[in-house]
Amino acid sequence: MTINTANTLGSANTAASAASQVGSAAKAGSMSQADFLKLMTAQLQSQDPTHPVDNTQFVSQMAQFSQLQSTQDMVSSVQTLNSTVNGALQTSQVLGSSNLVNREVMVPTSTLQYAGGSVTGAANVTARGTMAVNVLDASGNVVRTMAVDATSSGLTQFSWDGKDNAGNQLPSGSYSIAAANGDTSFDTYVAGKVTAVGYGGSTVGTYLQVAGVGGVALSQVAQIL
Repeated sequence: MTINTANTLGSANTAASAASQVGSAAKAGSMSQADFLKLMTAQLQSQDPTHPVDNTQFVSQMAQFSQLQSTQDMVSSVQTLNSTVNGALQTSQVLGSSNLVNREVMVPTSTLQYAGGSVTGAANVTARGTMAVNVLDASGNVVRTMAVDATSSGLTQFSWDGKDNAGNQLPSGSYSIAAANGDTSFDTYVAGKVTAVGYGGSTVGTYLQVAGVGGVALSQVAQIL
C-alpha cells in the first residue's frame, strides 16, 4: 500500500500552522469559536489514515464545540442585558433627579461665584466647638471672618451676607471659603439652586448644575434644603 507522503506533509504543515495560530489566541485570552473549529478541522486533516480519530473522541470534541458556542451566546446575552439595564437605570436616575430643579442643595466646594445677596454654607466639623469661617477674595485675601459655634459633629451651617469685616458690601465675583478650629481644617460646602440635570458618562454619572458652583455629581449632594 502506498501513502501519499506529500499530502500527509501538507496536512501536517496545515495542522502546525493552525495550532500555532490557536495557541497565540489562547495565550492572548481570546480563543474564539472560529479558533476552536480551525483546530478541530486541522486535526481531522492531519490524522493518520490507518488510525483515524476515535468516534468517542470526536463526539467529545463536538460537545466541547457546542458548549463553547453556548457559553459565548450566554456571555453575549448577559452583556446585552447588562447594557440595557444600565441604560434604563441611568435614564431613570436622570428623570428622577429632575425633581431637584429649582431646589436648593448643599454640595462640597471651597469656591463660589458670588452674585449678590446672602450665601448659605456649611462645614463638616469633627467635634463640638467654635470654628472660624474665612471668606477670601480672588487674590487670596481674607475679607471676612466669622465665628460659628458647632453644637455637634457633622454639618454645621453658616451664612455670609456678602459683606467684609468692615461691613462694606463686596462686589460680585469669585470667592473661596475655609473653615477651621485651631489647626484642624474642615471640609466646606455651599448651598445653591439646581438649574439643570444631566448625564456625564459612566465616570461622572448623573450630575446637577448648581448656581454659583457649577456641575456637581449627584452622589456628592450632602443635603437637600
